[in-house]
Amino acid sequence: MKRLYRNARIARADSPQLDEADVLVEGDRITGVAPGMGNVADCVEIDCSGAILLPALFDLHVHAREPGQEEKENLASCTEAAINGGVTGFVMMPDTTPSIDGAGTLRSALESARRTRLGPGILAAGAITKGRQGQELAGIAGMQAAGCVLLSDGGAPVDNPQVLRRAMEYAREFGLPIACRGEVRELSGKGCLHEGRVSYALGLPGIPSISEEIGIARDIRLAEYTGVHLHIQQVSTAKGLATIRRAKERGIRVTCEVSPHHLIFHHEHVGDYDTHFKVNPPLRTPEDNAALLEGLREGWIDAIASGHAPHTPFEKNQDFASAPFGITGLETALVSLHHHFVTTGALDWGTLVRRCSVEPRRLLGLDPVPIEAGGLAEFVVFHPDRETTFSRSFLQSKSANTPFLDRTLRGCVERVIFRGIELLAR
Repeated sequence: MKRLYRNARIARADSPQLDEADVLVEGDRITGVAPGMGNVADCVEIDCSGAILLPALFDLHVHAREPGQEEKENLASCTEAAINGGVTGFVMMPDTTPSIDGAGTLRSALESARRTRLGPGILAAGAITKGRQGQELAGIAGMQAAGCVLLSDGGAPVDNPQVLRRAMEYAREFGLPIACRGEVRELSGKGCLHEGRVSYALGLPGIPSISEEIGIARDIRLAEYTGVHLHIQQVSTAKGLATIRRAKERGIRVTCEVSPHHLIFHHEHVGDYDTHFKVNPPLRTPEDNAALLEGLREGWIDAIASGHAPHTPFEKNQDFASAPFGITGLETALVSLHHHFVTTGALDWGTLVRRCSVEPRRLLGLDPVPIEAGGLAEFVVFHPDRETTFSRSFLQSKSANTPFLDRTLRGCVERVIFRGIELLAR
C-alpha cells in the first residue's frame, strides 16, 4: 500500500528549521519528499496539517526486565511503551534474572525480542562481568558472535579497575563500546538522593556528586589507556560533564548520554519523600540541569536516553530509603522534551533529532533514518499543538513509576511508522 502524508513539516538533523513537504511511502521506503505533491494513484492520503514528521527515536538505555522480572515489564509491554513514545529501536540492558552475560542468554533475549512488533529494532547489551558481580569477565567473545552491540553491567559499576581494564581490552578487540555509569560505591554508601540541602532537610543519606565525578574520571583514564570506545551513561553533574568534555578535546574515544529526567527535574522536586523522583544517579541541582542542557546544545552530550527502569507499585510505595531507584521514560521522553524545551526555545528540532535519533544509532554503527527519498520509512508524526495526559490507561508499560503520571503535557505522538508499517495511529 502506498501512503501519502500531506502538508507535513519535516524535522531534520542538519537544520533548526522545519521544511514543509508531502512524504510518499511505498513498501518500507520513502519514495518522494516534496511540497505540493500531485495526485498519486492507488494511494491512501493522511492529512498531517499542523504536524511535524521526525525520524523515529532510538533509545540506548532501556531496562526491559525480561527474563526473570516480568512482574515489572516484559519485552512485549516494553515494545508497546516504546511505540507509544515514538521509539522504534532500543538497547535492552543486561540486568535481568539471570543476567545477560553469555551467548545463550543473549540469544534467548534477542529471540524474545524478535517476537515483538519492533522485532529487529531491539538490540541487546551484554554484561561486562558474570552475574554483573564485578569479579569475573563475562563471555564477551560468545556474546559478540551472538549479536551483542554493547557491554555494560546495567547500572552497576565495576569496582575493580583491573577487571574493568581487562574488559576494555577485550571490548576493543571485538569492536564493542563499553558503557559505564560513573560511581564510587564507597562514596555513595546507602544514599538515596543527592547530597545537599534537601537530603539534610528530609533526614535521608545523600549521594555526593563526587561519587559520580570520580567514577567518570577513573573510567576515562582506563579508556584512554586501553583505547576502547567508552560510553558514559546518565551523566547528571556539571563537573562530570566538564571531565567528559576535556577528554573529548584530548581525542579520547568517549561518548555520553543524558536522561530527560536529569534535564527537567532536580532534587527539590523530591518534595515530601516522593519515590517517583528516586533515581540513580540522583536528581541533582538546578545548576546541574542548566549545564547539562548547554552541553546538549553544544554537542558535548551525544545522546538522550530514557534509562527506562520500571518497578511495581508495591516496590515504589515503600518508604523513600527502601524503594528502588528508577523512573520509566520510554513513553514520556519525546513529549516531555518538547513540552519543557522545544516550546520554550531552549532546544530546536534539529538538536532533538540529532540527540534522540541520529547519534544514538551512529554510536552503535547503525544507519540513521532521515526523512528523504530512498530512505527507510521509519518516522514519527508528532502534533505539537495537541496534549498528552500520561494517565495509567494511556501508559502501555506494565509499570507507571514516572513523575509525569497523571500530568498533561503539550505535544502528542500521533503516528509511528516502522519500516513502512504504521504501528500507531491516533
